Amino acid sequence: MNALLPLARVTQTIEQWLSDYLEESGCRGFVLGLSGGVDSSVVASLCRRITSYTLGLLLPCGDTPSDAVEDAILVAKKLNLETATYDLTPAFNALVNTLGVSKEEVDPIVLGNMKARFRMVTLYFIANLQHRLVVGTGNKTELALGYFTKFGDGGVDILPLGGLLKREVRELAEFHRIPDHIIQKAPSAGFFRGQTDEGELGATYDQLDTLVSGSTPEGLSEEKIEQLRQRIRDNEHKIMLPPICPVKF
Repeated sequence: MNALLPLARVTQTIEQWLSDYLEESGCRGFVLGLSGGVDSSVVASLCRRITSYTLGLLLPCGDTPSDAVEDAILVAKKLNLETATYDLTPAFNALVNTLGVSKEEVDPIVLGNMKARFRMVTLYFIANLQHRLVVGTGNKTELALGYFTKFGDGGVDILPLGGLLKREVRELAEFHRIPDHIIQKAPSAGFFRGQTDEGELGATYDQLDTLVSGSTPEGLSEEKIEQLRQRIRDNEHKIMLPPICPVKF
């Protein structure tokens, strides 16, 4: 973390931003997906400190690991956070069956993206019903690499951690007293059993943070570094609005 921006000030800055945005939006509070990971835990803490009208949704879908649900519940209890649980598995399976495909024949990443979009639909349904803002949990490293699902976990109203690298989020988690095992466990999008962010990306978050910061990470081949840089270039579209054809008559 930048020595000129200590953790207390980071927290204060984000909380003021959240408070201002909430007031300007005219909404009553926040809703977010609570995954049991470090990013959603920090976002939940920040939002809960702003308003008690913060809701964490637990949205298991398919083979969501049981420890992820357990960790999400643990964080919610620690923060005195209101939660609701909706098992999206039946709806997910029904759509796959309707499309006439077998899950065994489909790339697990494609299925994972579908799960993320099911969660987005659920979050916005609850947000619309209860007049809340949908708060995203993505950090600067994930956004730069495009490591999120377009119109899935990337489909949100606000991103309070979007300016922080993964290592900075972990430092902020310690400041907010998020349980150590949540901070230290391998980050995972939960797309399929055994999936981890670092395993899929082929680099550690320390290496990815360094790359996103504009420096050259150690321990990676030149070929891998170039692949990751190309990934950043290829995924710029995911953080932009859809292009509009400039038709003129």
